[in-house]
Amino acid sequence: MARIALDAMGGDFAPQATIAGALLALDQLGDSHTVQLVGQTAAIENKLAELLSGELAHCAHVRSRMSIVEAPDNIEMAERPTAALRKKPNNPMAIGIKMQVDGESDAFVSAGNTGAQMAVSAVMLGLHAGLKRPPVCTILPTSREPIVFLDSGANVDCSAIELVQFAWCGSVYAETVLQRPSPVVGLLSIGEEEAKGNAVSKEAYALFRDAGFNFQGNIEGRDLPPGASHRGPIDVVVCDGFTGNIVLKFYEGVIPMAIDIMKRDPEIDMLRVKKALSALDSSVYGGAPLLGVRGISMICHGNSTSRAIKNAIGAAVKAFETKMNDRIGEKLAQASQNDQSERAVS
Repeated sequence: MARIALDAMGGDFAPQATIAGALLALDQLGDSHTVQLVGQTAAIENKLAELLSGELAHCAHVRSRMSIVEAPDNIEMAERPTAALRKKPNNPMAIGIKMQVDGESDAFVSAGNTGAQMAVSAVMLGLHAGLKRPPVCTILPTSREPIVFLDSGANVDCSAIELVQFAWCGSVYAETVLQRPSPVVGLLSIGEEEAKGNAVSKEAYALFRDAGFNFQGNIEGRDLPPGASHRGPIDVVVCDGFTGNIVLKFYEGVIPMAIDIMKRDPEIDMLRVKKALSALDSSVYGGAPLLGVRGISMICHGNSTSRAIKNAIGAAVKAFETKMNDRIGEKLAQASQNDQSERAVS
């Protein structure tokens, strides 16, 4: 049984999209799972009544598996995270994460202010031993299978050791949640040769080679869309958050650009094109987990639709059921012990 705390007020289309997403998720998930709607009670109750008497009337049977947790404050998307958290302590993020700390919830999902969610998650949940900073993990669609891509924006500047830790986090996520045995890890660089890249990526290459996970070597940006290099498929791609966020935002713009170009050709069947490209829609994967914290914190895009929220809740349930968080802690502890042993020998 998973208890998912959802920031009902977070996102561009909240509370419509968040509450609708919760209803749709519970309609598909097993009867033992529940959702805790965290936010302004009156607004949540009004929107629930509207949805259940209208377009989502078929989800009325899941209402008993939903509860409302009052959080009167709300952090806006444009607010500075630290200042907002200080001025608005009773916000859905702080209350939702605290529920997990207190054992009242198993995961937290939000499409609200990303910086605030990362700060609250890192401080209140804490980090696994040995981890310096938690990465945001995004599931990127490819023409093969989706790949785990991190860091996608949490940490702009990273050391080589931090990149190794990100690789362990991503490898465990791919193995547990995506069910990829012995996932293949690639290091994003400007060339596949070991000598290519900046100083950090060159140092990271040497550490990756001896880390113990299934390292393919350097991969290039052109290997991301097919999900493979000429050396074979890739499951996990690692880079710093500065590079990762640029790649992510570029990725998000490619499909709309392709559709706009094809619209100009009257001979192209756009209905078939859109159906084919639907598999590349990021809402299929819902949210990006903040890996390495001692809990489950799913970060959703600010413009998340009800479909994205529904799938983020599903991903949070899967992360809980597979004990992903415990596995990451074990791998990081093991990697830290191995590193200390090697230093002692040298």
